[in-house]
Amino acid sequence: MSRVGKLPVQIPKEVSTSLENFVLTVKGPKGTLAREIPSEMDVEIGDTAIAIKRKDESQESRSRHGLVRALVYNMVHGVSQGFVKGLEITGTGYRADVQNNVLNLSLGYSHPVQFLLPSGITATVERQTVLRLEGIDKELLGQTAARIRALRAVEPYKGKGIRYAGEHVHRKVGKAGSKK
Repeated sequence: MSRVGKLPVQIPKEVSTSLENFVLTVKGPKGTLAREIPSEMDVEIGDTAIAIKRKDESQESRSRHGLVRALVYNMVHGVSQGFVKGLEITGTGYRADVQNNVLNLSLGYSHPVQFLLPSGITATVERQTVLRLEGIDKELLGQTAARIRALRAVEPYKGKGIRYAGEHVHRKVGKAGSKK
């Protein structure tokens, strides 16, 4: 039995759930999320919890059991509390600015980079070099943060670029530092 899969997902009072044709819909104060549940899983919706059960003991259903439970938990958590991802920009002249749903970045290129945020993701710039992304869909939020980070990944010699908040980048010693 999956250690993660056997745990029930607690439903807060302000969240409502429904299951129709293998599509689980979760509604809460922050929004609505829907996801298709694999046919080898049974979803039992109670008053205060959601239980994910396997229909059989096949390898495929055993491997997806914990995944489906984690996805359902992320849906419930997202519509009730939301998710936040932080990015830090390091480098001389590197800065960010948000206008409507377009993120304007100066990253040392010859031109400013404009990144269109997907619907459901909001960005705020706390300082010119600290970016905060918020959303209810954890998967979309993580993918958006990864796409922004890929615009100028941190280089290992000077540490310039975009990194996740709290990310440690291993710095390399340059050519002059390797002499004895």
